[in-house]
Amino acid sequence: MKIIVPMAGMGKRMRPHTLTIPKPLIPIAGKPIVQRLVEEIAKVSASKIEEIAFIIGDFGDEVEQQLIGIAQKLGAVGKIYYQEEALGTAHAIYCAEPSLNGEVVVAFADTLFKADFKIDNSTEASIWVQKVADPSAFGVVKVNDQNIITDFIEKPQSFVSNLAIIGIYYFKQAEVLRKELKYLIDNEVRVNGEYQLTDALENMKNNGVQFVPGEIIEWMDCGNKDATVHTNQRILEYHKDDELISSTAKIENSIIIPPCFVGENVTIKDAIIGPHVSIGRNSTVERAIVSNSIVQQNAMLKSITITNSMIGNHAYVKDVTVEINVGDFTQIDFDIH
Repeated sequence: MKIIVPMAGMGKRMRPHTLTIPKPLIPIAGKPIVQRLVEEIAKVSASKIEEIAFIIGDFGDEVEQQLIGIAQKLGAVGKIYYQEEALGTAHAIYCAEPSLNGEVVVAFADTLFKADFKIDNSTEASIWVQKVADPSAFGVVKVNDQNIITDFIEKPQSFVSNLAIIGIYYFKQAEVLRKELKYLIDNEVRVNGEYQLTDALENMKNNGVQFVPGEIIEWMDCGNKDATVHTNQRILEYHKDDELISSTAKIENSIIIPPCFVGENVTIKDAIIGPHVSIGRNSTVERAIVSNSIVQQNAMLKSITITNSMIGNHAYVKDVTVEINVGDFTQIDFDIH
């Protein structure tokens, strides 16, 4: 089994955090989004994950080595492919053309999920879905009485289905997908200037490939700050029975309300932390009340009261009592005169 992860997007809705790192590498409860994504896919895969291919932009050697390391932690070979121009979802996947063979899961890296099924490798292909209250905001699938997908509908304005596509797909023979992606690109089949995966899936269906839905338990979005903070909350709840506080953390005269993640060499003094807070390694929090927030690595927080907030790497925040969203290397100090 291979996993292909298109992640070359700029992550504009997650700025300022994506000004310095790609969105899929933003940590959620201590692990990058993309690492949690591939780990969850590995859990539901009936086959060993042998390769993980990451489709990226010009992110630099450090990011590439981090991605290779994520693959190696799962016992897989990591491969890097590049999408130099944003030409749509089908084009992004086709950038990993050498890896499009055999069993493949394609997973877009702005979503996390929880599922209680194993991938059924007796099926030709599956599209992972979740029931939603308002289908008009999503691409959805329609199924027949045999639970076979009959239609793909993008943002339906009248009700046809409540099964929203979450951006994860399984192909038993990815060569078939590769052929359809190549057809789109060779024949300049574009929508609004981009090559769309749904067009390739529609062609596969019309040529006899049967898609089945894989319905998950929970779909968690990481598209913007509020959604990412909420996803951090949900992931902490799923892992609340794990050891989430590093043994190297220094906690003095403070209360930790679980579940919280506290990374290596974090210092917490005279503070109330939690619930649903993640603090990255080497950060310091003093004289603070922090709940439902994400604090990245090497940050310094003093005399603050915050909730529903994100604070970037190497940020310095002092004397703040509002919801905030600050990026890396930012300094906020209302006590400066």
